Amino acid sequence: MDKALHYLALGKKARLVELGEEPVGAAARANHARLIVVASDASDHTWRRAKSFVAQTEQCCIRTPFTKDALGLAVGRTELALAAFTDAAMALAFLKALPDSGAYSAEMESLDKRSKRIQKRKVEAKAAQRNKQFGKNRSPKK
Repeated sequence: MDKALHYLALGKKARLVELGEEPVGAAARANHARLIVVASDASDHTWRRAKSFVAQTEQCCIRTPFTKDALGLAVGRTELALAAFTDAAMALAFLKALPDSGAYSAEMESLDKRSKRIQKRKVEAKAAQRNKQFGKNRSPKK
């Protein structure tokens, strides 16, 4: 199995991937989908639907070189046409592992910026919590 498919399987186990049209649509509407993946042999209707999920948002949508059977096999289903990564770092790792990752440079750049921004927010939140815990931001008592 391809390395990118391993990331898809790992994302499913970590609950960082939504599988199927309804969960992908719900994640996209809630703006939680970072990358929507469409199988290469998915119908044109499925492709248009996936593109409409990400229209006018910062979410990305790509058509992978994998068939529905290959994507389904990776996640333990018979076939899978749509999947959505809800974690930017996992989506970036998936894109980098694709055989022709150079074709997705715009998506990779967008996800890289997003994952760095998310990581920075986590570090800032941890520092704020630490400051709050040890009293650095408290006003002096009179």
